[in-house]
Amino acid sequence: MNQRSDTRASAASPVEIRPAIDDDLPQIVDIVNYTAMNSIASFATRPTSVAERRDWFGQFSATGPFRVLVARRGDQVLGYACSQRYRDHEAFRATVEASVALRVGCRGQGIGTLLYRALFERLADEPVHVVLAGIAMPNDASVALHRKFDFTEVGVFREYAVKNGQYISSLWMQRISSR
Repeated sequence: MNQRSDTRASAASPVEIRPAIDDDLPQIVDIVNYTAMNSIASFATRPTSVAERRDWFGQFSATGPFRVLVARRGDQVLGYACSQRYRDHEAFRATVEASVALRVGCRGQGIGTLLYRALFERLADEPVHVVLAGIAMPNDASVALHRKFDFTEVGVFREYAVKNGQYISSLWMQRISSR
């Protein structure tokens, strides 16, 4: 599906936020691929396929700390937000890494806020103490979104990745659970 497809269709219809299902994966992959090919927000350097993303998708469930939610309007996935394992060490069992990605025509409409609000509400009763987010810079909109949800800056990895011949730095932010 083309990222620039008409997101205004049924703009008056409500945005539904719910756990992602297998049928959402092709549109999630479209969002991932558009971002990978048109932005430094993703460190991916090539498109992926639905088959390649199945293992990633399989880590999520309807309960627990590892979730993926989608925002939908009608039959279109507008974006997704997820919380996934930060590192594969027992010491990080109460830490998740969160991310949000939106279809290009849906940015700046509050959909990222809706997704993160729903994600963090679901995580409130889970054994999550810290939520981390790494943001490739510059990305003022993402930094503002994370600040809205009480993330604070903890540091910058400077020029630690290369994409399209450009060094990329990432701002790391964290949100401590109030539990």
